[in-house]
Amino acid sequence: MTRIVRRPGAFVCGIDAAMDVIGGKWKVLILWALNEKTCRFGELRRAVPGVTEKVLSSHLKELEDDGIVHREVYAEVPPRVEYSLTPLGLSLNAALEPLGAWGRDHIYRGAEEAGPEGVGAEPVAGLGKR
Repeated sequence: MTRIVRRPGAFVCGIDAAMDVIGGKWKVLILWALNEKTCRFGELRRAVPGVTEKVLSSHLKELEDDGIVHREVYAEVPPRVEYSLTPLGLSLNAALEPLGAWGRDHIYRGAEEAGPEGVGAEPVAGLGKR
């Protein structure tokens, strides 16, 4: 399936353009996993718990079409495919870092406001560096 790229004038603002690229439940988590290291499909599937193979495959294709993810196919038997971030993908992750910091602060602030039961609680999964 070929992705339709919208004209720059079709977006309301920069946030609208960015959300067109990263919209969906799993894309930001895929970007986070690829920011850590180059991954094969199975590694990505394990790094993003809950994503189905179909959705992961679809999102990777969309991110590749948008120039965010690079897909490297090695001529080996058995075939090997690795996914990594392009320079554009790295710049997108850099732009998402402040959003991740805000999310961490918001989650931890909510735990502090919850009172003593929030103290010593386990960190929320997936809130590592982001």
